[in-house]
Amino acid sequence: MNRRPGFVVYGLLAAFVIGSALPLYWSFVIGSHTKEEGNQIPPPLLPGGHFLDNAKRVLDTTEFWSAMLNSLVVSTACGLSVAFVSTLAGYAFAKLRFRGSNLLMGFVVMTMAVPTQLAIVPLFILMRDYRLLDTLVAVALPTLVTAFGVFFMRQYLVDAVPDELIEAARMDGCTMFRTFLTVAVPAARPAMAILFLFTFMMVWTDYMWPLVALQETETLQIALDRLALTGQGQTTDYALVLAGAGMATVPLLILFALSGRHLVAGIMQGAVKG
Repeated sequence: MNRRPGFVVYGLLAAFVIGSALPLYWSFVIGSHTKEEGNQIPPPLLPGGHFLDNAKRVLDTTEFWSAMLNSLVVSTACGLSVAFVSTLAGYAFAKLRFRGSNLLMGFVVMTMAVPTQLAIVPLFILMRDYRLLDTLVAVALPTLVTAFGVFFMRQYLVDAVPDELIEAARMDGCTMFRTFLTVAVPAARPAMAILFLFTFMMVWTDYMWPLVALQETETLQIALDRLALTGQGQTTDYALVLAGAGMATVPLLILFALSGRHLVAGIMQGAVKG
């Protein structure tokens, strides 16, 4: 029996959408008011007319475009690296038979339970010894490969790539790597798109590691943090800060809008397989 979703389902979905969009709306509302209006109690609930003025102050206060370019370079490099390397490793764990594969996969999963904060000090010492501090390389290196990406692609490729296709490609004379490129990569493209999006968003919004690794160079989150320190007096200029946060969110919205088709395709394929 094909039953349509009822009122409760639509109500829960509407509440979820509203709750998800509320922080973005709130940032725009406060970012479109003056400092005094944004700090008043109760705060304003409707947008004002000062967003462009606050955006101009953001550009005058920080090196916003330079920081955005740095974040774009690091996020894109990490996203592409994680998508490709994780697919390569996931394919090996899912379809190749070698001694110790289950043990190695278990070790990869175990590393996901280690808090990221525990690696901050060793990473800082390593980057200092290799003289990479205050460079974008230092920001990108720890995220070029992720344990979650390997696990995610392994789970996807187990069912997405039939063993018969791999055997047929090998019988046609394909090498191991060419089999991966011609058989596994096309099948894994939706999952790779999802993994790229999630990695891009994670690196784009990362604050802790760039704060430790960078000094003069800034990523977007570090530049936004500088906005909170520019206010005069004891009151933070939330209108300025949230205007900058809204401007920093625009590239993510554009990316999700352009790649929404791949995102939905990957989710639907995973749902059908499940």
